[in-house]
Amino acid sequence: MINPFKSKKGLGRGLSSLIGDSDVKSINNKISISSIVRNKNQPRKLFEKDSLEELTNSIKERGIIQPLIVRKSDDQDDKFELIAGERRWQAAQSAGLNEVPVVIIQADNLKSLELAIIENVQRKDLNAIDEAESYQSLIENFGYDQEKVSKFIGKSRSHISNSIRLLSLPEKLIEMIRYEKISQGHAKILIGLENALLIAEKIIKKRLSVRQTESLVRLFKSGSKKSNAKKDPNIISTENDLTEKIGMKVLVNNKKNNTGTLTFEYKGLDQLDRLINIIKKNY
Repeated sequence: MINPFKSKKGLGRGLSSLIGDSDVKSINNKISISSIVRNKNQPRKLFEKDSLEELTNSIKERGIIQPLIVRKSDDQDDKFELIAGERRWQAAQSAGLNEVPVVIIQADNLKSLELAIIENVQRKDLNAIDEAESYQSLIENFGYDQEKVSKFIGKSRSHISNSIRLLSLPEKLIEMIRYEKISQGHAKILIGLENALLIAEKIIKKRLSVRQTESLVRLFKSGSKKSNAKKDPNIISTENDLTEKIGMKVLVNNKKNNTGTLTFEYKGLDQLDRLINIIKKNY
């Protein structure tokens, strides 16, 4: 029998290796569609309407070929929590199905999130922000570091780092990326810029390419070179290292008597809470 969860080449761990044969209760189960509840750890927030309609029509014609992956709900009796296959679940409801094929597995919250991320990454269904938030969840909630996320996902450490750094951008800009008003390529250029939101609005208004955006940013930066000219290169290097490490802009103001201030610029309460938790855990 062909394994419907066989992993694709180039990825870290596939669905089959994460599920594990010993965890599968049944591969031919059919359960009531009304007994399935949404995965609270679902990394994907947006579902394209046209794509869902196409899938709905396909299911009406051919049914569901690949089963959904579910686990027993830990807070609702007689319910199953969806782990992978939310598009199929939504489309099946629109198609008027009463039952759907499922694979029921034993999975804790970590494995549930891992499976959901892997499915979406394999299908390339996550937008840049959903992807970044998924990696951040593994780090903040399940003790992963960027190296472990890199090995798990099968992507480079720099990809993971650059992805997570997108979350340091202002919330309004993050929503622009989530709804693909600006691309991930544009967004990478804007990380750490004080006027990132202003430049993002110019990108949208003037439909700037990534290369044109780079040129615009260089113009903005050239105006601030004089203020940085007198700053110690070691301090600038430290600021850049810390900014990249924690995903927030860091400013070091060191006076002649070696006293000064260390400033963290956070873009929302989530970032502030994360910074406070890091300090509490380590000091």
